[in-house]
Amino acid sequence: MTLWAAGIILLLVKLAVVVLALLLLAAYLIYVERRLLGRFQLRLGPNRAGPWGLLQPIADAVKLLTKEDFVPEGADRVIFLYAPAVVAASALLIFAVIPFARGWTYHGQEIPGVVTDINVGLLYVLALSSIAVYGVALGGWASNSKFSLLGAIRGAAQMISYELPLGLSLVPVVMLARSFSLVDIVDAQARYPFILIQPLAFMIFFASSIAEMKRLPFDLPEAENELVAGYHTEYSGMRFGLFFLGEYITVVTLGALVAVFFLGGWRGPVLPPLAWFFLKIFLVVFVIVWFRATLPRPRYDQLMHLGWKLLIPLSLVNIVVTGGVMLALG
Repeated sequence: MTLWAAGIILLLVKLAVVVLALLLLAAYLIYVERRLLGRFQLRLGPNRAGPWGLLQPIADAVKLLTKEDFVPEGADRVIFLYAPAVVAASALLIFAVIPFARGWTYHGQEIPGVVTDINVGLLYVLALSSIAVYGVALGGWASNSKFSLLGAIRGAAQMISYELPLGLSLVPVVMLARSFSLVDIVDAQARYPFILIQPLAFMIFFASSIAEMKRLPFDLPEAENELVAGYHTEYSGMRFGLFFLGEYITVVTLGALVAVFFLGGWRGPVLPPLAWFFLKIFLVVFVIVWFRATLPRPRYDQLMHLGWKLLIPLSLVNIVVTGGVMLALG
């Protein structure tokens, strides 16, 4: 077998493992979130399907697969049908550049612990995070529903507002790592994680990411007390499930990105690198669920003010201060 063919096979194997792991993690993240919310709210959560409710994700999948899949009258059929796939696919593709382990040596060949390491990995992540909103905007617009359209407009406005502080918060990380490669960013944290010297960048990145994901308390595009269910009001069956799946894959991806940019990635003592990586993802996911159970939803104008009047100025100041300190220290 030629080296080229072996590389292709290895790439396909890593892709299959990462995709299956992501789908499994997203499915059981729904279960974990519902159980955690039950504990936060002094109730049990799902506990009927299987022991301790562990088969609940499978029961939910069967229910979604067997429900009727319909297209509303007057909807743009093609866009309506394909919009959910954009959300799920963009979330899956981001994981292609996230390093999840140190790497292995096999028959003298170095196998990196990442699907593919590209020198502009961070720009690739930002580009795909921007594409996800197209699924929300097109799905809401194509539904021929005023509630869905309002949710789609809110989703697009949130993306535009929070993409700026999200990108700006990562500029100090690039300055410290001197690279756009996510593998190089993890390697630059060999001595200490960047959260210790960039706590402000971490807080801005985390808040902006939650707003971009449309998670509580920033779930204005699907606010049920105002818009029924927002941009996916008219969806049913597995197409609604794709929106749902895309959201939870994005939550896992955010946990991985926080780990890579600020928590040292797979680095850590005693435990294997892969165990550290998933432990850090779970820690971030736990905080996201904690926020959902604790914080109230703000008004839409308050959400916009937070992004434009607070997070963007703070990220610009942080870039200037980081650059000044780096120059002073040589």
